[in-house]
Amino acid sequence: MHHEITDLSARVLAAGIRSREFSAVDALEAHLAQIDLVNPTINAIVTLDRDAALATARAADDRTLRDPGGLPPLHGVPMTHKDTHNTAGLRTTQGSPIFRDFVPDFDDVIIERMKAAGVITTGKSNVPEFAAGSHTFNEVFGTTVNPWDPSLSAGGSSGGVAAAIAARIQPIGDGSDMGGSLRVPASFCNVVGFRPSPGVVPSLPSRDVWSWLGQAGTMAREVGDIALVMSAIAGDHPQSPFRSPVAAQAFAAPLEGDLTGVRVAFSRDFGLGIPVDAAVLRVFDAQLAVFESLGAHVEEAAPDLGEADLVFANVRAMEFALRLGGIVEQHGDLVKEEIRWNVEKGWAMTSRDQVETTLARSRLEGSVQRFFGRFDVLATPTAQVLPFDAAQRYPTTVAGVELDTYLGWMRSACVISATGLPALAVPAGFSGTGLPVGLQLVANRGRDVELLRVGHAYEQATRHFERTPPLLR
Repeated sequence: MHHEITDLSARVLAAGIRSREFSAVDALEAHLAQIDLVNPTINAIVTLDRDAALATARAADDRTLRDPGGLPPLHGVPMTHKDTHNTAGLRTTQGSPIFRDFVPDFDDVIIERMKAAGVITTGKSNVPEFAAGSHTFNEVFGTTVNPWDPSLSAGGSSGGVAAAIAARIQPIGDGSDMGGSLRVPASFCNVVGFRPSPGVVPSLPSRDVWSWLGQAGTMAREVGDIALVMSAIAGDHPQSPFRSPVAAQAFAAPLEGDLTGVRVAFSRDFGLGIPVDAAVLRVFDAQLAVFESLGAHVEEAAPDLGEADLVFANVRAMEFALRLGGIVEQHGDLVKEEIRWNVEKGWAMTSRDQVETTLARSRLEGSVQRFFGRFDVLATPTAQVLPFDAAQRYPTTVAGVELDTYLGWMRSACVISATGLPALAVPAGFSGTGLPVGLQLVANRGRDVELLRVGHAYEQATRHFERTPPLLR
């Protein structure tokens, strides 16, 4: 019984609890048993509160009997949350020794909405320190490794949740993405990661309510589950200046349909000569035929992303100074060097740099809008590399090219973040060595639902989500 429950999608799991095929307590026990089974190997879950989860699950089962017609969409679905998202009454460390014992008295909006949608919160998943970098390791809990090969990275910063979803601990998870933090771990772990348009999921509370580079989003094994979660967590918030370009209920519409007439542009190097490993490109190149077979028009093209690197690097540096500047000043040596470097870069920026960044961002927007006048979707590699040695801090070369910063190997995700466009990472297949490779699909702002439809059609045609990691075989 337990093993079967953990294999279910969130849609099937929620429906089973609603129809009383099994209880929320059954689902919770299966979830906890799976953590006990696989977490000693992958180190994805770092905080657990079994007692509180059991009390919540029992209350959910009471509600199933009392109010069967009024149950929320994720009623009884157990899950852990990303350790950078504040959870009221549950330790939230940010992966930092400074916050090792911090217990917030509030939920971030994404968590508040998930709880309102009925999820049973059980604990927290591991992150890199302050979510910086796309490999999940920190001084507090150590390294999270990949269920497909425990000697390798699970990606980051939502690496704990990606590994947990791949290892069948939970079907869905919350994450966030500034430089690929939902997309890279999805690519490394054979799961789906979705970075929505700005305003769709408010990142609140925040020291900068106008912040746009980092987005709160979701992960799952199937695109249909992403849509289900988005229908529960999307929408405006009175404290956010952004209006959501997509109504929450739009995500509840059926995803089915072929891709007849959809105009797909593909690019191996983003038009920028971004280096990508040959093993990744071999998988990527084989995907274009899938889109053609589904009725899409496929053509090689990319928007002019020439301004994207500057925009990403400068806006990120300012965000780091804004968010972490005080922490670095107070606790300098307790913060990893990559973050200190990023914060210092932020403080060193001049008003001229700021003006140039703003102008570059406007030019980038112009080129993006010209591109989406001609195409519906851009398809690119998600990560430039296969999952790498978990003992490494980050890759320093890709395809023989030396990289200058700890962000260099994530450019494939960063240049898309700079555009502010919604992006979806979907499983694209496996390398010759059996490691997952992701496909990144990008649509115009506000076209989040259309993007999920394209991802769903592709996923149903390829069905890579059905393959389970060696760890579970």
